[in-house]
Amino acid sequence: MKIDLTDTTASKINKALVEGRRAIGTPAVGMVLTLVIVTDEENAYDALKAASEASREHPSRTLVVIRRVSRSPRDRTSSRLDAEVRVGAEAGTGETVVLRLYGEVSDHAQSVVLPLLLPDAPVVAWWPVNAPLDPANDPLGALAQRRVTDSYTAEAPVRELSARADAYTPGDTDLSWTRITPWRSMLAAALDQVTCEVRKVEVEGEEFNPSCELLAMWLADRLDVPVKRSISSGPGLTAVRMDTTCGPITLDRADGSLATLSIQGQPDRAVALKRRETAELIAEELRRLDPDDTYASALRYGVDRLNTGAAEAADAPAQEPVAVEAPVETAAKAPAKKATKKAPAKKAAAK
Repeated sequence: MKIDLTDTTASKINKALVEGRRAIGTPAVGMVLTLVIVTDEENAYDALKAASEASREHPSRTLVVIRRVSRSPRDRTSSRLDAEVRVGAEAGTGETVVLRLYGEVSDHAQSVVLPLLLPDAPVVAWWPVNAPLDPANDPLGALAQRRVTDSYTAEAPVRELSARADAYTPGDTDLSWTRITPWRSMLAAALDQVTCEVRKVEVEGEEFNPSCELLAMWLADRLDVPVKRSISSGPGLTAVRMDTTCGPITLDRADGSLATLSIQGQPDRAVALKRRETAELIAEELRRLDPDDTYASALRYGVDRLNTGAAEAADAPAQEPVAVEAPVETAAKAPAKKATKKAPAKKAAAK
């Protein structure tokens, strides 16, 4: 069921939601959160489609905020709010309200969204494109417990990571980080199968893909070893190569769907590592509403330290490798500089 409201108010939208639920015979509200999508007209369809598919796992009230550009000075001084209310099959397993803001009201979107939030339910804000540099201090981001951005859509994705690190607030996350969850799980599982030290790592992928930098920063942060970032033609991440005291460990994905895991002394294994759609990424982020400390630690490691650390390791004199046995639950860890005392190895934990 779809209800169109022109030049309306938040109270009229709430009334339309109640009437829509009664009309389809489901007056009870069974939604678990409010998802606020801040986008433009060009990207609204794709974002709404992804949110609708994710609502099958997380029934939610989806509020789509679209700021319309006023073309004349007269239009910029006037304010208008148009809404499209969808319930039932039109909105997946929840409710959807598409809000189009004109004129001065577009600068006060939070005053429109606030009365439409589900009471006593968490709020997640998502910017598919054009995310603010400091989501937590954005008027709409301040309403949310979790703030989802996507640095891949930025004009300079890698530089965007540095800005995100400077403005990070607990609750922030990035779909470029969500994309590497299968990679992190697979690499952690591979390290669980060996008892040796990781000496250096190489991460290979597309040039302007921030997921590659995030994976490299995560490995450098967790393993405390030099990590080199190399370029390939893609798609996305293509390979991770780890040099260990037990031999090389390689996770290679050349076609974007099927990867090969190679561990010294073991037969090669084919593993499914396909590139996921936006709906799957959003559904994963909606599963957790607490701050992601692992993402924060990796983000703060810094893009500039990646190849710098690898270059310093290449210039340093070769060291005698020392094998260290570690329990399965710890992470392989090798210091970048020569130490007088070896610490027990640690294994990297997946998200």
